[in-house]
Amino acid sequence: MSESVHSPQSTAKFIASLIAEIRPSKPNQVEAAIKAIQALCYLLNSHPEKARQLREAILRLLSEHKPISLFLVTRHSAFSGFFTEMRRRIGHKLLPEAVDESYLIDLFACFFTKTSDELWVQAVPDEVWEQLIVAIRFNEATTDITEPIIESCRQNFLAATQVLSYRIAALGLEPELLRNHPELEQHTSPFIAQQIELAEFLASPDADTHELNSKSNETDIKHILVMLNQCSEVVMKIRRNSAVVGTSIQLTFMLQRMAQQVSRLETLLEILDHTSSDVSDKNQETRPKDAHSKANLKIVQLFKELVYSECHKNDVSEHWRENMEVMALRVTENASRTGEHYITGNRSEYFALMRSAMGAGVIIAFMAMIKITLAKQHMAPLTEAISFSLNYGLGFILIHILHFTVATKQPAMTAAAIAASIDATDIKSKEMDNLVAMIANTMRSQVVAICGNVVLAIPIAMLIAFGTLHLTGQHFITPEKAHSLLADIDPLHSGALLYAAVAGVCLFLSGLIAGYHDNLAIYNKIPQRLRAVTWMQKLLGVARLNRIANYVENNLGALAGNFYFGCLLGGMSAIGVLFGLPFDIRHIAFSSAFAGYAAVGLDFMLSWQAVAYIALSLVLIGFVNLAVSFSLALYVAMKSRKVRFKQWRLLLGNLATRLNQHPGEFIFPPKKSTDNTIAHHE
Repeated sequence: MSESVHSPQSTAKFIASLIAEIRPSKPNQVEAAIKAIQALCYLLNSHPEKARQLREAILRLLSEHKPISLFLVTRHSAFSGFFTEMRRRIGHKLLPEAVDESYLIDLFACFFTKTSDELWVQAVPDEVWEQLIVAIRFNEATTDITEPIIESCRQNFLAATQVLSYRIAALGLEPELLRNHPELEQHTSPFIAQQIELAEFLASPDADTHELNSKSNETDIKHILVMLNQCSEVVMKIRRNSAVVGTSIQLTFMLQRMAQQVSRLETLLEILDHTSSDVSDKNQETRPKDAHSKANLKIVQLFKELVYSECHKNDVSEHWRENMEVMALRVTENASRTGEHYITGNRSEYFALMRSAMGAGVIIAFMAMIKITLAKQHMAPLTEAISFSLNYGLGFILIHILHFTVATKQPAMTAAAIAASIDATDIKSKEMDNLVAMIANTMRSQVVAICGNVVLAIPIAMLIAFGTLHLTGQHFITPEKAHSLLADIDPLHSGALLYAAVAGVCLFLSGLIAGYHDNLAIYNKIPQRLRAVTWMQKLLGVARLNRIANYVENNLGALAGNFYFGCLLGGMSAIGVLFGLPFDIRHIAFSSAFAGYAAVGLDFMLSWQAVAYIALSLVLIGFVNLAVSFSLALYVAMKSRKVRFKQWRLLLGNLATRLNQHPGEFIFPPKKSTDNTIAHHE
């Protein structure tokens, strides 16, 4: 530390070399980093001249290298839209940005050159970093360096708070925000009030001097912090309301950006509140030790946030994960309310769901017939894919309109409902028992729905095949086609289970699509806008249009989810043809109907071993359908609520206990259910 640090270049090199000395060889070697920092503290305490050199280097960086942009960087850098930020990160990852040494934010990248630096910096306890701040002795700066450098540092710090305040005030005037919180127009907006208060503080005579520890200025900062706290309360209120009135991508990012900027401004003001008093106090012993410690810990917090932002500024996976969790929370909120209708709590609901699933089985048998008929036409791949998609999509919509249930549509919805319950459950409370009961209800609901689909899909398919044979004198499908259909569901000699997993992914996506459109209907007020269409009022009449608008309000998500699910199923084989890949889908209900057609096509010339093997194949396909879609949906729902692992461990333990003590509850509801009814099937 004997190198001169008077020039900007030498100052930056000095700091970079010092960080390189502290950096452990591996990011998980936290003890090595702690020992290196403590050794540096000992050196600085033993040699005041070295402490002066380091102190002077840091203050020169803060005064000569335009630090304002560094102070404005928030933890996740949500200053732009999702796709804009994604493109920026990918572009800068492939071709790193040029370094402008006149800006401290660019020099920061030269100090922390490894993306793993964030790991050890965050892992080192705050108390250790605080020891380093104390050892540097910033309170002695006034006797060591010239007044202009201190003044420049202070002005840069104040300018950063001013820029953040302007940004927060501008976001508080966004039409999207005012639409979701009209009170901001009716009363004094805290977003505007905080900017006015900060402007008055900066314009005060004391703000242009070093007497920032005066009682009046301390009061001003405290009052600004109160206004910022009110801003945070408004953001939280809008987020809570979005679970009811829906949200948009624009609003989601706006709230995220606003929360980050409010938090950063609070941090800067709290640092200013504490450190300014430290600098101006003539007798440092009059300052309480906890006040010094609080100021230092705020500086450490800011430092760690800046290092995190630097190391993750081009992290594509983090950007995707963080924003998808925010959006998934809103989507699964709507999906969870839909999913409650697929969970039975007593025997009457159980048998109602069975009848509903049996009705769907009838329609699925006809959809399978149409699909086989379309396949016989040998159309072009694109035309065939569109025909299959319309068959599936319109068929699923018909099933929904008739209040029937497709078994595999349940998991994507019920997973969100379970996640909503887990999110509201205290792991130490008795509510965990209710959650376990809900999962048991869900599992038996899945079983009965599958049985309902299959128990009629197979015989109805056989009846259709017999009817065709009776009317035309020819089998609906040839023996060759029958063998082909049975070979397609063979789990050992075909990709049936892989294709079943593909169908499970489609099911999962359809659940998200349903939640998204439910949110869309609420947030964009689609029903109210339909009622206001003049030509529809004249064509349908006001009363009929109101009924249609009410139906759209309650069913838009389900209709969209069903239609897009059909499009996904129908388009998978075309994707396989397009890319030359063995890509297809297997769905338990349709595979069952195809097995029924194949049995008639072969005149039931099947051994009991073949029948057993077909039954096992159908069971495996259904299991993969449900397991994949449910697992993906539950994972997204859990991630969106940031459920901790210990909740999973306790939940699995309670589930195992319930399964051991009452295994029948997972298949058939008890005679007299002691559990509260979770929801009613519609």
